Amino acid sequence: MPKEKNRKNGNNRGENSVRIKPLGDKILLRPISTEEKKSSFGIIIPETVSKEKPEQGKVVAVGEGKFDESGKLISVRVKVGDRVLFSKYGYDEIKIDDEEYLIVSENQILAVIK
Repeated sequence: MPKEKNRKNGNNRGENSVRIKPLGDKILLRPISTEEKKSSFGIIIPETVSKEKPEQGKVVAVGEGKFDESGKLISVRVKVGDRVLFSKYGYDEIKIDDEEYLIVSENQILAVIK
């Protein structure tokens, strides 16, 4: 079965191969793991030992936006494929087909990494 193209930006790179469409101003992210850390003795410490939560992710899908008080739709400012920084504890974790994803509100996105 051929991969479905992302109709929003026409790419076929698999970023939007997940069949989840976030609602409102929600954004679906694939977490980007941080680099392995080394102790002062050169022992590699795996990420699972670290207590810090991931802070970077790649945008996989975005909602349509949210409505303001007058009923006007305010679109989400990030797009599929963007690499973003997000608030450490402002997300929900989900697992789809043995792959971990995060869902965040747009206001939890701190910056887009260029």
